[in-house]
Amino acid sequence: MHYAEIKTCDIANGPGVRTSLFVSGCTHRCKGCFNEIAWDFNYGREFTEATIKEIIDSLAPDYVTGLTLLGGEPFEHSNQQGLLPLLREVRKTYPDLSIWCFTGYLFDKDILEHMCKEWDETEEMLSYIDVIVDGEFEEDKKDMMLKFKGSWNQRTILVRESLESGKIVLLYE
Repeated sequence: MHYAEIKTCDIANGPGVRTSLFVSGCTHRCKGCFNEIAWDFNYGREFTEATIKEIIDSLAPDYVTGLTLLGGEPFEHSNQQGLLPLLREVRKTYPDLSIWCFTGYLFDKDILEHMCKEWDETEEMLSYIDVIVDGEFEEDKKDMMLKFKGSWNQRTILVRESLESGKIVLLYE
């Protein structure tokens, strides 16, 4: 797996001060994407044990509220495989930090109905994530006033609560 960027002290991609990891590789290719350069799976740097340590260290200050995964596309299968060691370590080291993930895939139709049945990694990855912002960015639905998403078709989903209830539970309407 490769990654495009790591932003520490990020306040744009989830609540509070966060570390955001922008993975490389995305097959959605949304028109108007803010991070088109990260569509290429080989863009940026290789994701290594040293990268995981860098991210873990960046989460240590007490003012940091969590980790955000975005891209590119964290739920591309190769990225899921690459992200699992990081997610395991974050949950082990900082069990109270929140983990957010932005994905162009739909939580219910793509992730639960297909990916969870096709790949073992998906269910484990979901077990670590608190909030998913799902849905492709749609330029004609862009709204700069939305909280932590780019277009009004996207949903901010509480993962654990949705899995437990069997229906989508939204954080923000």
